[in-house]
Amino acid sequence: MALLIDGKELAAKVKAQVARQVEEMTDRPGLAVIIVGDNPASRVYVNGKKRDCGECGIYSEEYALPEQTTQHELLELIGELNGRPDIDGILVQLPLPAQLDEKQVLLAISPEKDVDGFHPMNVGRLMTGEPGFRPCTPAGVMRMLDEYGIEPEGRHCVVLGRSNIVGKPQALMLLERNATVTVCHSRTPDLAAQCRRADILVSAVGKVGLVKADMVKEGAVVIDVAMNRNEAGKLCGDVDFEPVAAKAAYITPVPGGVGPMTRAMLMVNTLQAARQHGKS
Repeated sequence: MALLIDGKELAAKVKAQVARQVEEMTDRPGLAVIIVGDNPASRVYVNGKKRDCGECGIYSEEYALPEQTTQHELLELIGELNGRPDIDGILVQLPLPAQLDEKQVLLAISPEKDVDGFHPMNVGRLMTGEPGFRPCTPAGVMRMLDEYGIEPEGRHCVVLGRSNIVGKPQALMLLERNATVTVCHSRTPDLAAQCRRADILVSAVGKVGLVKADMVKEGAVVIDVAMNRNEAGKLCGDVDFEPVAAKAAYITPVPGGVGPMTRAMLMVNTLQAARQHGKS
């Protein structure tokens, strides 16, 4: 039976480390969170991020904008926050309402305040192995592997999903750690055969029950990034948990796995941004 990788416990540890460092600083790090409209899931995420800031001693401001906010108004706000020395990180909660151009909005955030790691400048830094902000979810996965003594070097890692937020950066981070990486997606032939080759399998597709036990190698590490709801409305990931856990060496639960680590790494990135801005 697989050892459970407890993301909740590790996230609490990471946030406690950030809180200790913030406590020693003269100038507190600051995070601005922008939410447009009243998407209930987005509201839950934003409230969670505000709670995390409180726990870590990070100053936070929330900008809750109406659904009908224009592109100009949103870009004007981001421009104002870019210029404020007390704000080290800017986060725009996605998805945005249809009238807003997500790409342009993310591009408007200063790369030095892009604590989500989505700006093309930070994506390029990851691609070329330069220091920069790493997207929080894949960074959280790497922190989990490190905490549990799972070394990617020399291992075959299979990443399911090729999104800009998780799949692609996850593959690059594993590659950076000398893993051999295969990225699979909706057009990959014989997905099961590819998965069975994985020493470390990371699934970030968003499809309930996608990863079955017969797709997993005995003793593999299985990281389930997805957050879905099954027919009963219960939170679950991509992985058929119980049967896969019987074969794997390590596995993350959903909820309580990668999710809490994503938020914890946002706190790490905000602290990093403050340090880069000369706060101490």
